[in-house]
Amino acid sequence: MIDKISNFYETEFSNVGRSVHTLAVKATNRFESVRDKVKQYINAKHREEIIFTKGATEGINLVASSFGKKYINKGDEILVTELEHHSNYVPWHYLRSEKGAVIKFAQVNSDGDVEIDEIKKQITNKTKIIAITHISNVTGAVLPITKIVDLAKERNIPVLIDGTQGAPHSHIDMQKIGCDFYAISCHKMYGPNGLGILYMKKKWIDDLPPYQGGGGMIDEVKQDSITFAEEHTKFEAGTMQTAEVVSFAEALNFIEKIGIKNIASHENKVLEYGLEKLRKNNSVNIIGSPKNRGSVLCFTIKDIHPHDIATILDEDGVAIRAGHHCCQILHDKLGIAATARASIGVYNDKEDMDILSESIKNCQKVFQV
Repeated sequence: MIDKISNFYETEFSNVGRSVHTLAVKATNRFESVRDKVKQYINAKHREEIIFTKGATEGINLVASSFGKKYINKGDEILVTELEHHSNYVPWHYLRSEKGAVIKFAQVNSDGDVEIDEIKKQITNKTKIIAITHISNVTGAVLPITKIVDLAKERNIPVLIDGTQGAPHSHIDMQKIGCDFYAISCHKMYGPNGLGILYMKKKWIDDLPPYQGGGGMIDEVKQDSITFAEEHTKFEAGTMQTAEVVSFAEALNFIEKIGIKNIASHENKVLEYGLEKLRKNNSVNIIGSPKNRGSVLCFTIKDIHPHDIATILDEDGVAIRAGHHCCQILHDKLGIAATARASIGVYNDKEDMDILSESIKNCQKVFQV
């Protein structure tokens, strides 16, 4: 992927969709070919349903802004869960502040999971959209998104899924899932930083107003009027991340070569091994025990702050994250300020879990607990 970015800048770079010279046409063709590749990878019906963004955060903001502008009014309800990353809460909060919308939370159970019955209980005739995570980045809970979408369809309620954790670790098929919006961060899929994908069902592509204004997303600009471009183009304002988009094809090639189901199977084996190791340590508390768990391992150690855990583990060459992981609402619900998190990818193995376990023991020795 890095070689692809470098080669593109050296030999093929140009702004896309702007000019007719050879480099511009070649760059545009490469850029648009990745849209086709993403369409195929997630099994979207139309290439126009693929919108390039800066990340899942921008994708969710786009939907909240455009959908909210047209369809959310005072007293309307937006249903999220207590598992949500701030990126799938703050954009909806803006609508609460600006338009008087109501945000309802499907509650997390004692296992760190959100059950379908809880979602069903929170839906009312005022629910205008359901916005949920695919996989929690704290408890690892894999939500029953297909069942949730089916439930929403019965009420004609659109569903947005934050797929930041879902897309890298599981097979995603937009036709099987059936959601209206699915947001992805490409760096989680072994791709470049600063790039995201927003799947938007075509009915919404045609219906919703633009999110940002600028070059590329307009049809005609006059002193007294503006008309916007059609389809996905109206959501891609300004100069796009051409090199990042082109290089993302290599990340998808990498995933497809191994096979996403093989990746998920490998990660699950490493995760289960790691959980087994850490559960033998009486001072370690594993966060959550959901029915279905993604490759996230959050934990605390008795009498040691997670930031101190991360610092000591770093000295052993073990890189983890410490804090609330942009999930303060969930941490408040759990009654803890912060946790330590080990994220498992295709490049990890059981030996890494052994090293993590030993490093935790070393941390306990340092703090004499």
